[in-house]
This record gives sequence, C-alpha cells and structure tokens, in this order.
Amino acid sequence: MGSRDDLGSAGMRTREDLMRAAAAMYYLEDQTMEAVARRLGQSRSSVSRLLKAARASGVVRIEVRDLDTVDVLARELEDALGVAAQVVRVREPVTDAERLAQVARYTASVLPEWFHDGMTMGVAWGTTIDAIITHLAERPLTGATVVQLNGSVTPTMAGVAVGAEQMGAIAQAFNAEMVPFPVPAFFDFPRTRQMMWQERSVQQVLSRQGAADLALFGVGAIHSPVPSHVYASGYLDEPDRRMLASQDVVGDVCTVFLRADGSWRDIAINTRASGPTPLELQRIPRRVAVVAAPAKAVALLAALRAGTITELVLDSGTARAVLHEARRRAGELGRPHGGATLR
Repeated sequence: MGSRDDLGSAGMRTREDLMRAAAAMYYLEDQTMEAVARRLGQSRSSVSRLLKAARASGVVRIEVRDLDTVDVLARELEDALGVAAQVVRVREPVTDAERLAQVARYTASVLPEWFHDGMTMGVAWGTTIDAIITHLAERPLTGATVVQLNGSVTPTMAGVAVGAEQMGAIAQAFNAEMVPFPVPAFFDFPRTRQMMWQERSVQQVLSRQGAADLALFGVGAIHSPVPSHVYASGYLDEPDRRMLASQDVVGDVCTVFLRADGSWRDIAINTRASGPTPLELQRIPRRVAVVAAPAKAVALLAALRAGTITELVLDSGTARAVLHEARRRAGELGRPHGGATLR
C-alpha cells in the first residue's frame, strides 16, 4: 500500500484507487484527514468513508498487539530466571509512586491466599511493605504469627516505628500474633551483634524467623526513584555509604547487602546487619519478593542470584527491565552461582 503525488488528477478516478491512496496517506504517512482530502480533491466526509471502506474490505487491518502481556512476561521470567512470577499490568507512562501503589494493591489482595491459619510469616520492613499495608483488608486468621525479620532501630531510635508499626499493622489485619525484633538495623560493631545473638530473647526470635512458612520482603537498591528506607532514613552514615560504593554493592534484601553477582559474605557491613543472610533466608520455603521499580533490575537480579527469592510480584515495566538486564548479562548469569541462572 503506497501513496502517489497529484492523487486528485484525472488518472486517479476509481474508488479503489482513492481508497488505497487515502489509507496510505492517513495510516502510513500519518497525514491528517484534512490533508488527505486536499490532496485527493475530496471532502473530509468522503475521506472518512474511504477509510472506513478500506478497513471493511481488508485493505487496512488494524491490529493492537500486546507482546508483553503479563502471562508472557511471567513465563519469560520463569524460563529465564527460574522463578515463579505474578506480573501486574501497569500502563506506561506512570509515576513511580503510582507504579508502587498498583503493585502494593495487588499484593495486598493476594496475600490472604498465601497466609493461612496456623502459619508464620516473616516480614522485612521497608518502603514496599509500607505501601502494601495501606491496601490490606482485615482477614482474621487463627493461630497465625507475623515475625519481624530484621531490626529497625537507628542510633536515634527513630527506626522503632518503622519496623514495629509495620509488623503491628500486618498482625492486626490477620488477627495474628506479632513477634517484634527490637534490635538495631545495623550494630556499631560485629562483636556487639555476636553477643546480642547469644541472648535467649533474641534466640527465640531467630528461632521463630527460621520456622516461618512464608517470607515477604522488598528489594532495596542503591539507586532507585523510590528510596528504600534503609538508604533514606538515617540507617547508614557517610563512611558506610563509601564502603558500600567501594565494594560494588548494588542493593540489599532484609538489610543484607549484595553485589550484582549475588555475593554477600565478604561485604564488611553485613557482619553488623540484623537481617537474615541469604543462607538463613533459604530456610523459609516460600520467599516472596515484591518489586515495583525498573531501576531495581540490577539489585533484583543480585537477589535472585543469591538465592533469596522463590516467587516474585512485580509490575510489567519492572519485569521487562529485569529481563533486559538478564539478557544483557547472559554470559555471566549462565554460570552457576547458587541462585538463578539464565537458560
């Protein structure tokens, strides 16, 4: 289908020729209906009828293709990264806050399908969990428990509310027992953490964490349009930030920091972190990460490589971003690393 100049001349007289020319100019050349009418020497209403006839006869076929449907994206994530995924359709463009709100709303709606009577759910506080709580409806359970996975106290004690209030809100929604973890997000010294971990009260919480049936958490990223609490709320001082940069840290899960390749053991600050390591997190059989920011693609891949995630809830834009990043790193991700692989 193509257009010709001087289409209104005597050589352009059959209706089929007019129909094809009008369709070519309107659909392929992106001309306005008025411009098409002038070139063809027709009225605007005549051009409208020609275009309608072109569609009806099959000269023009309009097909809306959505190659990145949520089902397709979910299958691609499972095939590429070996992780089950629930993808929330988000129409672009969208603000960062609205993207998070849509994913949080969906997660809140499906959480009762995962969390049942008698179960224990471990939760790592953060910006994403805070957004999920906003949309939680009451769904009382019997014998259920919500246990805090990582400490939230800052040097000024401002972090108490972040962790304890989030756990309390979730526990209230499910009529569940709340098990707080009233320790610092990061200790000043590794030795202090080691000594605290010997306390019976702390050991009881750690035991409840390890016995959880389900873990729910976000993925923090060093660079993200929606700042993670751990990076934006005074938990890290300037020396900490410089250290993270020097050790190529890209993000964290449960306040345990990760490099892009999923490594974490030799990152110094992790010896002071209160959250479960990837190995400790793996004791929990079902580990759901909720992510709503394409900028977190690198951090999310790191979390997958570290083996921290069994299931993902994310928006379609973030799904496309992480798949793009995974394919970009296909050679590296194809090597075994105890976590996800690119197949």
